[in-house]
Amino acid sequence: MNVSPLISVALCTYNGAKFLNEQLDSLVGQTYPNLEIVAVDDGSSDGTLAILNQYAARYPFLRVHQNETNLGFNLNFEKALRLCTGDYLAISDQDDVWDPEKLRLQFEALGTHQLIYHDSAFVDESGASISYRVSDKMAFYRGDRPEVFLYLNCVSGHSVLLRKSVLDHALPLPAAFPKGYYYDQWITYIATGLGTITYLPQCLVKYRLHHQNTTDMLAQKQQKRPLEQKINALKEESEWLRLCAGKAPASAAPLVEKLYRQSLKRNASWGYFPYGLTIWKHRRTLLFLLKKKAISKFFFTLRKVWGIPAKRLL
Repeated sequence: MNVSPLISVALCTYNGAKFLNEQLDSLVGQTYPNLEIVAVDDGSSDGTLAILNQYAARYPFLRVHQNETNLGFNLNFEKALRLCTGDYLAISDQDDVWDPEKLRLQFEALGTHQLIYHDSAFVDESGASISYRVSDKMAFYRGDRPEVFLYLNCVSGHSVLLRKSVLDHALPLPAAFPKGYYYDQWITYIATGLGTITYLPQCLVKYRLHHQNTTDMLAQKQQKRPLEQKINALKEESEWLRLCAGKAPASAAPLVEKLYRQSLKRNASWGYFPYGLTIWKHRRTLLFLLKKKAISKFFFTLRKVWGIPAKRLL
């Protein structure tokens, strides 16, 4: 008798009692036949842990862990993923709703790819559709060019199914996810450097928007950033490029390393136009995900040129 490979779902929770029952129902109701759910609670003070334990008592394939201290978003997902035992990994937020066919469809379409993701439909706090998809905001990519994910990301953690072997490269012990950056963008960058990634066009998750979302996917919380935050953003961009250069495959390494070196020169000057010229020259790759007209991509590139002295003045 053929046994389907084990898929592990890494579920992270923190004070999520309001929406957790609906999400857990959608996870235990997956049609994929061999499933493990690893729930890691980050020190909730509401009824989250009690709900998890109630479901664990009913569903033996759900295991619950609780952190002694609050680890925060990235480290909690890192812990949950490390606790997973399946050959394939999926990532779950606490407040979404999964289509029952999500994991089955993704596994069947994964083939030889390293990672597969899908579109998602935004819903409001009550679960009502707001007629907007992730693909309305970002272009989707399939292929083997990690440079696509240097400045932008279209892959949300909740949409991912990946081979566990990808995690060995994204999180080699005792390393952690790069601090201050989105773990899903890092995993996707690594996966694309190891082979190919692909996607399904179907909306297989209802992505709930509310004031507690960690990721502001629709940029609803935009506000003018203080100067120190703008300066830190430039430094963080350079550090991100440095990390990516260290993990870049041979085909991408020269470009990523060049961008990293030029970003440092940008930081130290009023403006470093060669950095912008490099981005613009490779815009078909670097700005592929930006679902905007050429003029918007040009201004995106232009904003990358100005360094710390210019930010202090402006």
